[in-house]
Amino acid sequence: MDDSAEISVCDGTLPDARPIEKQPHQPIVWRNVILCSLVHLGALYGVYLAFTSAKITTTVFAICLYQITAIGITAGSHRLWSHRAYKAKWQLRVIIIILNTIAFQNSVYEWARDHRLHHKYTDTNADPHNSNRGMFFSHVGWLLCRKHPDVIEKGRTIDTSDLLADPIVAFQKKYFWFLITWACFIIPTLIPVYFWGETWSNSWYVAVLLRYALTLNGIWLVNSAAHKWGAKPYDRSINAAENLAATIMSAGEGWHNYHHVFPWDYRSAELGNYKFNFTTTFIDLFTKVGWAYDLKTTSPEFVYRRALRTGLIESQDDSVPLPWGWNDRDLPQSDRMEATIVNRKQG
Repeated sequence: MDDSAEISVCDGTLPDARPIEKQPHQPIVWRNVILCSLVHLGALYGVYLAFTSAKITTTVFAICLYQITAIGITAGSHRLWSHRAYKAKWQLRVIIIILNTIAFQNSVYEWARDHRLHHKYTDTNADPHNSNRGMFFSHVGWLLCRKHPDVIEKGRTIDTSDLLADPIVAFQKKYFWFLITWACFIIPTLIPVYFWGETWSNSWYVAVLLRYALTLNGIWLVNSAAHKWGAKPYDRSINAAENLAATIMSAGEGWHNYHHVFPWDYRSAELGNYKFNFTTTFIDLFTKVGWAYDLKTTSPEFVYRRALRTGLIESQDDSVPLPWGWNDRDLPQSDRMEATIVNRKQG
């Protein structure tokens, strides 16, 4: 889908910008509305076929593909490329980029750029999916209308040079539409048909559209549900919250209050919580073979001190831009010194 979309606006100010007046609603991108509607209508039909005519193998294949390829977003676009929470050798980056391409949620470059902006100006007009504009907007509406001008303006200030310096990310960006056509749509349709004799219709609606809609909404729940419902033990002044449903649907990304306080922690959850945090499990497995290294994390003492300071009272200073991850120049030096780096690469 075209990521140049945003749906509406709310009153508010950017942390480092002059006060702005309420803007008119951003123009709707009807192409995105139509495509999104077709995908979800097809997915609903896929649910019907999964219970009436599709082979159980096809349904299991769709669910497994949804879970596995979500890792391409969570371990890849999110923790690796957006936040630089760990480093990965080229072999692991190739595996992740393949899963990411099958998942199809924009290129890694676009996803990471927007996500860094989200963390930098969380829940302001410069946040691509500002949760203060409502549940629908933060879930999917931001993709159905043009971006707010502040998103475009502040987006230009986000450093993305490290992303383009990665040849694997640059390759995906250059050939993105060709790659996703085959990886997300054509090959997942062919596999059930030719490997276990599924019908073309069942394969398309169950293994492709239903699976794709599950992947989309699983990740979108982090932007919507995990910014609306849940506990806030680490910082009560922000919308991001600990949401179990979002955690389950997104392979471990719903411990969101913790994540917004420590965006550079590769675990995205306190103490490496493995309860539904499949992404952390995935990264740790590749740490054992040496393909994932320099994993940034936090000590229990550091987490406790931060929770004691901001988890009990509202104390966030909105005048200071927030760090998007490990490489952000706005990350306090004290945080860097407190961080623990696991499996540090020597030399």
